[in-house]
Amino acid sequence: MPQITVEYSAELSEAFDRRAFALALHRTVGPLVSAEVVAFKTRFRQIEESVIGDGSPAAMIHVRVGLLTGRSVELKQEVGRVSIELARDHLKPVEGLPTQVTLEVYDMDREQYQKVVL
Repeated sequence: MPQITVEYSAELSEAFDRRAFALALHRTVGPLVSAEVVAFKTRFRQIEESVIGDGSPAAMIHVRVGLLTGRSVELKQEVGRVSIELARDHLKPVEGLPTQVTLEVYDMDREQYQKVVL
């Protein structure tokens, strides 16, 4: 059920170990939200162009974690804390390129979410 979208600056394509991040995220967050690892879906979107702040060289990673409604604020904050730390753990520094890592945990309407496995 967790739906995760990760946007990252193109300049980080070699520095950000996306697959290892996703696998670690699934294993770590699963028990927190009572979800099996096989239910996680993470997709990555490379950002070809962005402007951060005053336009000086910079990069970004933005992680968006969707969970079914009914989770407490505290649980969502813990998911956010763990997720942002894992993103940092899977990112190698790029010389001269400050990188902002941001995260958002949002609610997916439990009554509207649907899934089928074929």
